[in-house]
Amino acid sequence: MDKINLSAYQPIADIQDNIIFANNGNVVLCYEGHLPEIYSLSEKDFEDMHGAWFQALKSLPVGTVVHKQDIYLKRSYSAEQLPNSTFLEKATHDHFKGRSYMEHRCLLFFILTKNKALNNRKYVNPFRKISKGIVQELDDTVKSFIGSVSDSVAFINNSRKMEFVPLDANSILSLTNGYFNGFNQGFDTDILLDKKNVTIGENHFDALAINSELCFGESVQSSKTNEKFTSDDFVFHQGFIDGLGLTLNENHIVNQILYLDDKQKWRKLLDKKIEELHKSSNFGSQNKVVLAKIQHILDQINADDNARIIRGHLNIVYWSKDAKELDKITSKIKTEFKELDIIPYYPRGEERKNYILNSYCCFSSNFSNNDLYVTDLKHALCLFINNTNYKSDDTGIIFNDREHNIPVLKDVWDERKKRIKARNFAIFAPTGEGKSFLANNILRQYFESGVRLVIIDLGGSYTKFAKLYPDKYTVLRYESGKNLGINPFYISDINDLTPERLEDLSVFLFELFASDLKVTKAQSVSVKKILRHYYDSTSEDHSLDGFYNFIERNQENLLDTLKIHSDYFNVTGFLHVMSEYVGDGLYNFLFEVSEDQTYKIEDKRLIVFELDEVKDNKEILSVMLKLIKSAIQRTIWKNRAEKGIILFDEFAKQLKFENVLESVEFYYQAIRKQNGAIGIILQSINQLPNNSTSASILENTQVIYSLNNEKGYAELVKRLNLSGHDLNQLKSIKNNLTGPRKYTEMFIKIGKESNIFRLEVPKEVYAAYLTDGQENEAIMAIYEKTQDMEKAIIEFTSKT
Repeated sequence: MDKINLSAYQPIADIQDNIIFANNGNVVLCYEGHLPEIYSLSEKDFEDMHGAWFQALKSLPVGTVVHKQDIYLKRSYSAEQLPNSTFLEKATHDHFKGRSYMEHRCLLFFILTKNKALNNRKYVNPFRKISKGIVQELDDTVKSFIGSVSDSVAFINNSRKMEFVPLDANSILSLTNGYFNGFNQGFDTDILLDKKNVTIGENHFDALAINSELCFGESVQSSKTNEKFTSDDFVFHQGFIDGLGLTLNENHIVNQILYLDDKQKWRKLLDKKIEELHKSSNFGSQNKVVLAKIQHILDQINADDNARIIRGHLNIVYWSKDAKELDKITSKIKTEFKELDIIPYYPRGEERKNYILNSYCCFSSNFSNNDLYVTDLKHALCLFINNTNYKSDDTGIIFNDREHNIPVLKDVWDERKKRIKARNFAIFAPTGEGKSFLANNILRQYFESGVRLVIIDLGGSYTKFAKLYPDKYTVLRYESGKNLGINPFYISDINDLTPERLEDLSVFLFELFASDLKVTKAQSVSVKKILRHYYDSTSEDHSLDGFYNFIERNQENLLDTLKIHSDYFNVTGFLHVMSEYVGDGLYNFLFEVSEDQTYKIEDKRLIVFELDEVKDNKEILSVMLKLIKSAIQRTIWKNRAEKGIILFDEFAKQLKFENVLESVEFYYQAIRKQNGAIGIILQSINQLPNNSTSASILENTQVIYSLNNEKGYAELVKRLNLSGHDLNQLKSIKNNLTGPRKYTEMFIKIGKESNIFRLEVPKEVYAAYLTDGQENEAIMAIYEKTQDMEKAIIEFTSKT
């Protein structure tokens, strides 16, 4: 039995930046890879990445060894990244803490070998002849090698899909210790190498490999069908060997090692092999198979000037605390290989020991011809794993990944505008698919992170969640024949009358009396002059009524006094149209207020305007939206540093009327100057009329959420210019509303990035978002008693 103690056998002589000078004379350049999220790639993406790898690696110097190592470790979710202060944050934090998932690290090593010929003996125990202090200086060979590798890495990074960054010395050392410590945590240990067993600490190790051309079936390709999500009407793709990556769900390492050889040398060698096999092909079918395979490789080399002959080795090292578990993992991996038409080699004894030790980056030049298959570089690159776990941003809204249901933070605000230029969002989902639930989830998290919310609601979906924050919210409900208490003309002192304020007021007036006309600059200047004259002449009780009466009283000489041409302001027309809103006009009640009530909302961070009663009256709804806008501009948008969101729920009901759409578009234009976003919720994108106003709204909406839609997604794809893979993602949405882990799936697109996410919430959060049904009534009944929403939810959830 061999016993290796790493402190006695240090494989590393020196580390400079990301360069290891190994004790065996090898020089290793070390990088860590940031790969795209699993499920986010289309068939073409896989092809493009395969092409990028080929272009990047094909020109590396002869004798280079490239070692890609993907390490997968079982972990428990720590929940450290999740906020943990409010009632719902704590519930979420505790719900996910300790959940198991797979951690993935992708490493890439480029090795300049002491042994240029790369011809090794059958078994090389790297520790047996380790010599101290062979430090190769940064000589010209090494410098030239570093230059070639830097070019390769830059090329891969320019593909925009992947990014490889240099590893620092501490990361290299901790990786080395982790590897030879058998990924045991909390203690250092020895490696015990037995003919039957490789044991490191508590972990038993095993390996499977592809070490010969005979392992491969008919063909390999850059991607294959993902059976789990593919259905009759669409094909979902995954990388060719992705089944051996994240989804294996076991502790394991996938090592792919490429020896970049001299093309001419291997052409001669293959010619010789073919000659020998021709002589012996009559002696059995196996020889014929080998002959055909080698002939095929040689034909490829001869036919393709770009062909780069390599010798390659792929192995999977895996481990478990329970030796019996190893057999289960072995059969799992074999099943995956079988699906790929690959027959892996199962090394035993000395061989297995060498595979495990030599899969450490300093030693990966130690494989012999017997451990390597010969093929073209393009073929070998199909065996690269090119995706990883869902990526969490530093801050953002919590969703869940599709693989382990662990929380993923997505920065849909994008402060630095890396992904999106406009942070407006839209939620599309038919009735009953959970639109309001999703909106509650997004808005609640925004609210708790300090964003101010204005919700224009026609359905009453947000009052329950608002009641969790009793001092911070207000609900302004429209009731028939009453006003909202918003007086756009109100100023507390003359200093309030800034140029911006006059601009806003003039726009407000034009929307009321000339909503169907294009306003000219001359008309706009005229109204601002009149407004200013009104405020100069009237010291108090400013209101629409007062402004109307002022113009009526002064109509004879108003235009002359202010030097306004009658073409620029039609006094008679103005008085006629506005008479509906004053005195005994039909809609006089809307403005029947002298004192402004907006101070009520100034210090509130959650403002809900409930316009349920007005949804069928075009005129009132339109005026309400204008009044709300004026209130928002004077309160929420006063401080541009403060983040704010305006949400239009049940938006389709508001869109029945054309001037409402125009009014909403105005919000979109105005929000650009603010630190804010607008959200709309629609059952279907068809509810947005197909016109230039809608096109402008969609163009300024760069975060898209779509829930399941049984009627399909054709219109969504068409009007949002979604890609073929976006559509495949949409079609693959599946909800799971039974069992202990209930979740809905949704498509989220942020700028150009898209994927399917899940929404799983703890029972307290679920209760807070419910908007109808018996459960909601039960919670509201408790709330009526306690007048405390938190207590009501706790009491309700303790019974369920």
